[in-house]
Amino acid sequence: MKNRVGAVTAIVVVGGLMGVTGAPARAEATRVGGFDRTVVRCAGKTVDTSAKIRYRTETVIAAPLRTVWRLQTDVERWPSWQKPVLSSKRLDRGPLRPGSSFRWTTPVPETEVNPATTLEVTSTVRQLRHQKCLRWDGPAIGAGLRIDKGVHVWTFTEVGGRVVVRTEETWRGDQVEQDVGLSTTALGAGLETWLTELKTVAEREGKRTRHPAPM
Repeated sequence: MKNRVGAVTAIVVVGGLMGVTGAPARAEATRVGGFDRTVVRCAGKTVDTSAKIRYRTETVIAAPLRTVWRLQTDVERWPSWQKPVLSSKRLDRGPLRPGSSFRWTTPVPETEVNPATTLEVTSTVRQLRHQKCLRWDGPAIGAGLRIDKGVHVWTFTEVGGRVVVRTEETWRGDQVEQDVGLSTTALGAGLETWLTELKTVAEREGKRTRHPAPM
């Protein structure tokens, strides 16, 4: 297996997934400097507060709320703007809603606690308020790696023509709990990458909407 330093710098987890990135990793369970410490909730529900692995962060996106929401909830389009997501498929039809499920995959490098593999994540939406918040949960399973349950909450707040996106996620599972620090670092790096990529594509699409090309 790879040594700890190599594993920390190689792993990134995207909403309960692990992939490869060069992004710096963070070990904090929550990111609080200059950030709102309010627990992230959707319809009164939050993450698994007793989980050992937990991370919270946020960003501000200069794009219309409808654009940010569409990108986040069109889960089958994720592979087009999230590099670590190899595939994503809805398991039901219609608008994303409570009870909707989707299955997505991502590659995972070798670490101290797992071999190189591809994780398959099955996520089920538990709470959703249109253009306000999302909460889903589910397992992530690959050859030699298992996250028994991830719980992921998102909120979207329009402030002065911009959108504040907050997210928090927790993991449970005997395997990932073998090294809570490593797993928390991986989870945090993944959430930071997700927000960065969502911000990039939303702001790019937002500019096109505000300034359409001349006919």
